Amino acid sequence: MNAPAASPTILLAGTADTKSDEIAFLQQRLRSLGAQPLTMDVGVLAAGHAPVDIANTEVARAAGTTLQAVIASGDENTAMTLMAQGAAALAAQLHAQGRIDGLLALGGSMGTDLAFDVAAALPLGVPKVVVSTIAYSHLIPPERITPDLIMVLWAGGLFGLNSLCKSALSQAAGAAVGAAQAAEPPRMGGTQRPRVGMTSLGKSCLAYMVRLKPALEARGYEVAVFHTTGMGGRAFEALARAGRFCAVMDFSLQELANHLGGSVVTSGPDRLTGAGASGTPQLVAPGAVDMVDFPAWQPVPALLQGRAVHVHNRLIASATSAPPLRRQIAREIGARLAAAKGPVTLLLPTRGIEQWDQPGEPLHDPEGLAAFLGAMRSAMRGAVGGRTALVELDAHINDEAFCTAALAQFDRWVAEGVVPPGRP
Repeated sequence: MNAPAASPTILLAGTADTKSDEIAFLQQRLRSLGAQPLTMDVGVLAAGHAPVDIANTEVARAAGTTLQAVIASGDENTAMTLMAQGAAALAAQLHAQGRIDGLLALGGSMGTDLAFDVAAALPLGVPKVVVSTIAYSHLIPPERITPDLIMVLWAGGLFGLNSLCKSALSQAAGAAVGAAQAAEPPRMGGTQRPRVGMTSLGKSCLAYMVRLKPALEARGYEVAVFHTTGMGGRAFEALARAGRFCAVMDFSLQELANHLGGSVVTSGPDRLTGAGASGTPQLVAPGAVDMVDFPAWQPVPALLQGRAVHVHNRLIASATSAPPLRRQIAREIGARLAAAKGPVTLLLPTRGIEQWDQPGEPLHDPEGLAAFLGAMRSAMRGAVGGRTALVELDAHINDEAFCTAALAQFDRWVAEGVVPPGRP
């Protein structure tokens, strides 16, 4: 593991043609905090007066084009998309070379759009700060936000410096430098214990992690549990796709149900594909796929009108999905598991798939559960065989029997050499 940088180098990305004053201010602030700025100009118009280390011509070249071609591309959206490609490629290269310890990007909607691509090019654990006039706006789709992104609202920062925007810029500089100085990147390989990735939805809804985590740790594994409320699933998928887990226990697929149900609480369209793409062994269960989330502070969406609702807190509420949507979710789970390159076992608990679907609970819906189970069995018929298996359990997902079955399959994979043995 690399030690945190005492004097980090921060990649400072911005449009020097329109933001030279702000870039110069940030350069000064970064230096005053003990950091070294490495400035990248992502603008496409006239050169600014702030000194830069990476010219916009280099950024365009990294996108496989020229600055003149970018300018002549026809419109500002096309131009900035090309510059985003080049900036992202350069950022990834700089990090791979060990030349940067973090990212600080600034912009309005155009610069923010570009900054998201640059942030996405850097691995989890690399500090990423974006100071933006649209921070936390509903304009930003969840799939554009990297899991460890820090955003600071650029109050009063549309045009030129003033005391308000200087305050925001200073906070952003401090966040970038402080994060880079304190960062402890995730340990990968070497003498590190093999890592198991697990998904859950909090102990009140899905409780298996309480038993499984200590049991796996006793076997010599590190266990990382991801909260499947959108961004957690994005982080899980990114790491699984990169092969960062020796195996996954992906037992909370509610983000997939949310995505198919049109909920804003989504991790994007690629949920349940990362581990399959990397060939990582997958233990999967359809935890909480009977619910679709929505913001508790908004009206119940039209698709969920008339369905039973559970208000979890003032931020998030859940409604049961109707049988047609549950069948669609089952088909999609089956299709995604069938495409996996590695071994897959789907555990199907037939007595329920989340805490609130049990008798006496607010989301109890035997008809809906039966519809899902039937569709899930049908969807897996074409997938079972070879390296894919379906195991039905006469249990609820929160029962001890579910954990026992999961550990039994995991132990079989270890005995067969599918999963590496744990380290003491």
